[in-house]
This record gives sequence, C-alpha cells and structure tokens, in this order.
Amino acid sequence: MIHIYSTVVSCVAMALSVSAVLPTLYEYYTVPKIETGLSANQSYFTLNGRNISLYSGTLHYFRVPKAYWRDRLRKMRAAGLNTVETYIPWNLHEFEDGKYDFGKGGSDMQDFLDVKEFFEIAKEEDLFAIARPGPFICAEWEFGGFPSWLLRTKDIKVRTSDPKFMKYVTRYFNVLLPILALLQFSKGGPIVLFQIENEYGSTEGNGFLPDRVYLRQLVDIYKKNGIRELLVSSDSPTAHGDKGSLPGVLLQTANFAGNPKAEFDKLKELQHNKPTMSMEFWSGWFDHWSEYHHTRDDDDFGKVYEQILTYPASVNMYMFHGGTSFGFLNGANVNNGATDNSGYQPDTTSYDYDAPLTEAGDYTEKYVIVKKLLKKYNKVVTRIPVTPAIGEKIAYPKISVEKEMLLDDILANIHNSVSSSNLISMENLPINNNSGQSYGYILYRKENIDLSPNSILTIEGRVCDSVVVLVNGMLISKPLSYTEDLNGFGFWRLKNSNLTLGPRGLKNATVDLLVENWGRVNFGLLPQFNQFKGLWQGDVLINKQKVTSWKIYPIEFKKSWNNNLVGWKPLSERWAPGPSLYKATLNIKEAKDTFINMEAWTKGIVVVNGFVLGRYARIGPQQSLYLPAPFLKNGTNSIFVFEHYMPASEIKFCKSPHYKTIKKRGIQGRAAFKK
Repeated sequence: MIHIYSTVVSCVAMALSVSAVLPTLYEYYTVPKIETGLSANQSYFTLNGRNISLYSGTLHYFRVPKAYWRDRLRKMRAAGLNTVETYIPWNLHEFEDGKYDFGKGGSDMQDFLDVKEFFEIAKEEDLFAIARPGPFICAEWEFGGFPSWLLRTKDIKVRTSDPKFMKYVTRYFNVLLPILALLQFSKGGPIVLFQIENEYGSTEGNGFLPDRVYLRQLVDIYKKNGIRELLVSSDSPTAHGDKGSLPGVLLQTANFAGNPKAEFDKLKELQHNKPTMSMEFWSGWFDHWSEYHHTRDDDDFGKVYEQILTYPASVNMYMFHGGTSFGFLNGANVNNGATDNSGYQPDTTSYDYDAPLTEAGDYTEKYVIVKKLLKKYNKVVTRIPVTPAIGEKIAYPKISVEKEMLLDDILANIHNSVSSSNLISMENLPINNNSGQSYGYILYRKENIDLSPNSILTIEGRVCDSVVVLVNGMLISKPLSYTEDLNGFGFWRLKNSNLTLGPRGLKNATVDLLVENWGRVNFGLLPQFNQFKGLWQGDVLINKQKVTSWKIYPIEFKKSWNNNLVGWKPLSERWAPGPSLYKATLNIKEAKDTFINMEAWTKGIVVVNGFVLGRYARIGPQQSLYLPAPFLKNGTNSIFVFEHYMPASEIKFCKSPHYKTIKKRGIQGRAAFKK
C-alpha cells in the first residue's frame, strides 16, 4: 500500500507546477457562460459546445459515511476522473410509506442521505455527476432499491406500468426529482446525465417481457419535474439489444466486464451517429455468503480499460469505490434458471468490489493504472488536486464481553408484538405506520403446546431466509458452521423441511422460530413481485397438525431501540447456544478507522453505538467488518453482538480486512446469473 501511494504522489508532484496554471474542469466547460448541457446529437459528446469524454467512476453516497464523501471524491478527481456516478435508493429516501428522509428525516440512515449536499460537494471537488435514480437500481442493494412496503399492495407488479406500482413511483419522483432538477448542469449544478431505470433488458425471461409503456411513463415523469439533461438507458447490447431502452428517446449505454469492442460495435449498430459509452465497466466483483472472495486481475482490468479509452468511448467504472452495505441493506441474486427461492444468493456486507479505492478508501494498483491511462489518453487537460493522504487504520486492543441478554429478555424489550391465528410475513405486520417490517428478524412464538417425544416440526414452502428453532429456550436446529449446512434444515434451499424437536415429551412448551431476512433479491430472473420475508409460503405443522395462535415479534434493531435496551446481565459462566446479545465496551482516546474481526464468532450482526454495522458468518468469505472512525466517539463506545448460535468471549480488531479464502480470477459478469 505504501508503494502504491508513493507512486501516485510522485506522479502528481511532477505535474504540480504545470497544473497550477491550468483551468479547472468547470472553468474549461462553463466560461464564459452555460448555454447547453451534454449533447449526444453527433458521434461524440459535447458539453456546453465543447468536446468531452466522460471519464467517470461510481461512488454510492449511501455506502460511505458522510464525513468521508469529500475525501473519496477528491481521490477520484486526483486520479484524473471528470465525473462521479451514483444510484439513488428509493428504500432509504422513502423509508416508510409517505415518509421521506433526505438527510434529516429521522431514519437510522439519515446521516448518509443528504443527496443534495453530496452533489454539491462533487461540484466543489471539480467533478461532474451522473445520477441514476431508478426507480430500480440493482446495486447489490436490498430489493434493488425498492421499499419493502410496496409489497403490502396486493398483486403489485414492480418494474411495470401497473397503475398500483406507478402511483407510488410518481409520488416519490415528484419529491426526489425537483431536488435533482436544481442540480442540473444547465442550472449551474454538476449533473450532466440521468439514467432511466437500470438494466431493464435483463428482465426478459420466465414469461416476463420489458414494458416500454413503463419506460415512457418514467420519461414523462422526469420531463414534468423539470429534468432537461440527457437521458440514457444501460444494458448489455449484445445480450439484450434495445429491449430495455426507448430508441430515439434514450441514449443506450453498455454494461460489461470485457470485450468492449463487441459491445460498442453493437451500440453503433443499434444507434447510428451517436456517442459510445459504457455506463458500467466492472472493475471487480462482489461476494455472496459461502463463496470465495472475488477479485479481478489488475493487468486484465488495465488492458480492458485501455481498450475502452482507445475505442474511443466514454466510460464509468463500476465501482471506483465500493464502500459498505451497512446494516441489513445488502441485496441478493438468484442463480441460473432458479424459479423459486432455492437459488437464493445473499450478498455480504462488504462491497469492496476490488475497486481502485478499497472499502476503507485506500489506493490499489487499479488506482495507479487508471491515473496513468487517463493522463495518457485524456485530451482535455485541466487542473487536478494533489493526491490525498491515506487514512490511518488501527487495530484496537481486544475487548472482553461483559454482559449478555438472553432471548426472553430481548423479547421483553419489544412492545409492538402481534398476536395472529396464522403466520404473517414481515412486510404485512401492522407496524411502522402500517409500512410493515423491512429489515432484521421476525420471531414466531407458539406457547403452551404439548410435544410428544420425537415430535416433527414441518415448515411448508421455503424459509425466507433462515430459521433458528428453539424449544423452551434451548437451541434445537443445527448451527451454521459450514457451507454445506445451507443444504439442511433452516435455510432457503429446502422445501417443506422437517426437524425433530427432541426425544423428550413436554407439556406447555414454548416453540420459537427466529427468521432472518438476509436481503431481498436485486437481480435475477426470479419474479421480483413476491419478495416477502419470514414464514409465509405455507403453514407450520407439528406432527402433521397445523399450528395456530402465534405471537409474532419484529426484531428490527433500530438505533433508538438498540440504545434503550434494558435487561443486560453479567456474562454467565455457563451458557447455552442460541440467539443472545453480548455487550462489550471500547474505550479510546482518538477515533480511527478499524475492522472488527469476527472469525471466532458463528453467525449474526454487530451493532456499534446503536448503529447496525453489518452481518458476519463463519462460512465466509467476509470475516471482518469495516468500522469507520466517524461511527466511534472519543471515550466510551458500546459494541454488542447478536449471535445466533455460539459466541466468543471477546471482540478483536484488525487493520485490514480478513477473508476466509482469497482467490484470483476473472469475472463472468451478470450473464452468469441468466439462463
């Protein structure tokens, strides 16, 4: 890492005397005044009448602490990029039905959500911007950015012209788009381009066809809200042609990992005399739980990037800085040909992506490659900043677990439980201003039931997504210790699964079924209309008899709830495996970036000062959680772990990420998830 940073700094130092007299990007493209925006009316882009190639990188503001936005954006500009691209997640900005958060709205993620300020900082750092508001964003993000409360509307069809869906899209965009309209380049802001929907051509399959009426409706909503900049779509041209676009209305762009010539040639075939651009050139790849850690060979990355620049084409690197899917906000895929939840593949909390900037904002060899290639091929020479220093990382001393809270004590803190004759999914619970439950866990409790010896529990359908079973507080289901355990009871891969509840007969027993939402699907051919979480695909049976009269507890781990938990007890010397909370205290003099090493724990989540940092699982590949300094306080910090199975006695820290396995390979791209 020191070598990489030294190389970057030396490159900049040589250019300092020259760059001081160069114009800024905005000076070059706006002086003497702004008359026109980004134009695609010829075979190349112009901005305000001057030729431009967009050299962009993706940074999701909602995956990066606000305190680090400027640092990350300046590092992008220092690499020679002239544009930053970001998605805009609906599920964060309208976190409950009709309730919005753009920075001060009261949600747990409010500190990440001042999108206006993010774009303003981008401009201050001399970057143009690409906005991709969706409404579907994919992004390996929970439900592809859709709010889960949409599912409460019976038979709603997302990503279509279904009036039930478009009613909510229109309402949300009528709030969001006026904010973005004021940030357009033609209005003096940084946004030069907007994308409509996302990879819409890839929805073809399993009897579903892309709905162009829907796309036209989106364009109309944009226009009615004052959006005047260039509108585009993005897909794989060779795989989907123009099925996900509106020819003559939307400029098509290409998404790929390699073979740019084939994709760009197809673009030229589909739209004559238009600029060529890759909206997503994949710099690396992401991880699913139970896989190996994905990386992309640096030389291969550099080779393809240079092919794009020499084509020549504009390009947005996806990702330039991956960041983190904090909390419960990771998405999921479904694998090739799966038509139900059996092919479910949840993503990890880390979204490092093996990008030019690491999850913690450090430089990689890819950063050096990008900087050298842009200096070589960018014909428009403008001022770039000195490369920012690397942020310090620290491994704090390990801390001991001091207190615990068993499951019954946790449930005693929940005051919005629901009594129901039948099972209810998370989304359909009458909570959160009738928006249901979006994230976390849901516990189904059956009390006062008599169990004969070797009683058989049956869960009809598939679990969404995993279940821990307890009888009278004792763990009955098998811990998730190995990848192969995902094939057994308790996980989504089994349909109509069975579990023996023990050899003893019991009177007036309590049976608990704790279900985790591991993340709703953001990409794949599985229809995205029925992404309910919890137990909802059938009944629960004991000895073939339907169980009714449930008490249902939403365990959401919201920050206000986390910070007001009561019932902590000193750590017991004798503990039994099962879902429990474990609390430790971190005392520090100065907050620094660090990683929490969870290799000794089994499966669960980590909460720091009330904020859910993310998930961990022994099956890997991720074994540590990035903990940015802005989440810590000088002095006393509370850290607690919700462990499903078997805890460790201490919490450890490290300076860099840990993975269970690390393996170099190329990436297949999204085609790997299609038939």
